[in-house]
Amino acid sequence: MKKFVNKVDNILSESLIGFGKAHSDIIKVNLSPDYISRKNKPNKDKVALISGGGSGHEPLHGGFVGYGMLDAACPGQVFSAPTPDQMEAAANEVYNKKGILFIVKNYSGDIMNFEMGADMIDHDNQTIIVNDDVAVEDSTFTTGRRGVAGTMIVEKTIGSLAETGASLNECKSFGDHVNKMTGSMGVAFTSCTVPAAGKPTFELSVDEMEFGVGIHGEPGRRREKIKSADEITKEIIETILEDLKPENNQEVLLHVNGFGGTPLMELYLLFESAQKLLVNKNIKVSRSIVGNYTTSLDMAGGSFTITKLDENIIKHWDSPVHTSSLRWKI
Repeated sequence: MKKFVNKVDNILSESLIGFGKAHSDIIKVNLSPDYISRKNKPNKDKVALISGGGSGHEPLHGGFVGYGMLDAACPGQVFSAPTPDQMEAAANEVYNKKGILFIVKNYSGDIMNFEMGADMIDHDNQTIIVNDDVAVEDSTFTTGRRGVAGTMIVEKTIGSLAETGASLNECKSFGDHVNKMTGSMGVAFTSCTVPAAGKPTFELSVDEMEFGVGIHGEPGRRREKIKSADEITKEIIETILEDLKPENNQEVLLHVNGFGGTPLMELYLLFESAQKLLVNKNIKVSRSIVGNYTTSLDMAGGSFTITKLDENIIKHWDSPVHTSSLRWKI
């Protein structure tokens, strides 16, 4: 295993400490229990947004703590759900008089632990379950669809709404709506290597790919020979569109996400391929984002996410955001 590691058992804590120092103007890091929160609590009452999950998907979720997105993120060990005491501590830190909204990817461990964490806090709270992966209905760690790269889009849009002073019910309803408007699917050319394991999670031949892979290396729809970028793009985009059923001339946000081991040159090539395909289907790509936002350690591969846009989603996607990994002004 070739990784920058001192001791495998310390990799998360050392990474969190470094992350906190690198972005000390935006966030602060608490250890034992581990959570990342905004450096400065908003100066007005607002719904506090908390997300989290296993580490190894950076910048999801800690990279999205800041103005216009999350108030806190709870990182578990690599590919392991955070523990309820992390959610309890984070909630008590960021509570700001209008309740707590948990944003949880649809994995059994995450859901169970976030539910336990929600029961441990005294504040009003609700939960959004993100399940945007259209590849498979049931997987190794889920009942129903997995939560993948669409989580970032849900976090960004709800984060914007929360900044306006919206109620807990309004934020929950809008987040569920964005989730339903979003579909994702990925493909892997290699496995990732979990530091504690020291070897790849699974093996792929040099001419094979895992089609519909999960962000932890879970099996997808099938394993097959590598195809051209246009062929891969066509099958994934058509699968997502079959699920979302967009109308003619529908505006969409197109997100091409890297899994950590694929260069931007290839991700932009995939975007070009997908954008042309969508135009030919009378679908307008009016918003876009390309890069490594929901990774799987060092896995080579990537995913497509499409969100059907309406006036409110556009408004809250375009609004200002300032986090370590996502920031823009209007």
